[in-house]
Amino acid sequence: MTFEQFIFYIFATVTIVSAIAVVTVRNPVYAALFLILTFFTSAATWILLEAEFLGIVLVLVYVGAVMVLFLFVIMMLDINIDPLREGFIRYLPMGILVAIVVAAEIVIVLGSDTFNMAIPDPVPLSDSNTKALGEVLYTEYVYPFELAAVILVVAIIAAISLTMRKRQDATKHQNISEQIRVNSADRLRVLKMKAEEKQ
Repeated sequence: MTFEQFIFYIFATVTIVSAIAVVTVRNPVYAALFLILTFFTSAATWILLEAEFLGIVLVLVYVGAVMVLFLFVIMMLDINIDPLREGFIRYLPMGILVAIVVAAEIVIVLGSDTFNMAIPDPVPLSDSNTKALGEVLYTEYVYPFELAAVILVVAIIAAISLTMRKRQDATKHQNISEQIRVNSADRLRVLKMKAEEKQ
C-alpha cells in the first residue's frame, strides 16, 4: 500500500463516519459541523484524484457559503431540541421503514441497464480538468444540469415562503405605510407646566 492509498483510506473513513454522524446526532448545530467535516474530507479526496477544481469549489461554495448560512439559520431559529428527543422512539419504526424503501429503490435504479453507460474516452493530459468538466457539463449533461438548477430555485422559493410565515408571538414586522403616514402629533406630546418659582 502506497502512502497516497493510505491517505485516501483515511479520508474515506472520516467521510463515511462524519456522514453517518450528520444523520444520527440530535443537535442540529453538531449535524451542520459534521457536514462541514464531510465536505472537507470529500474535497481532499477529489484533490487526491486530481480533480482540484471540484475540491476547491466544494470548499469555497459549500463550506464557505452554504454551511455558514445553515449555521446562521439554525442558530436564529433557536430550535427546541427536547421535543425532538421525545419523539425519536415514537417515529423510529416509520423511519426504519422509509430508509429500507429508499435503499431498495436505490439498489433497483442502480442495478438497471440505464446506468450501464459506456466509459468515455480519457481526457488528454494537455487539457485541464476544469475545461474537461465544462465541456462535459454543458454539452452531454446540459439538461440534467438545468433540471438541477430549477430544483434548487424551487427549493429556495420554498425555504423563503416557509420562513416568511407570520408568527405574532415570535417575530416583529414593520408596517411601512404606517411609518410614512406618521406626523409630529403622533410622536411628540407637548406638556404645559408652570415655571418653578425660587423660594
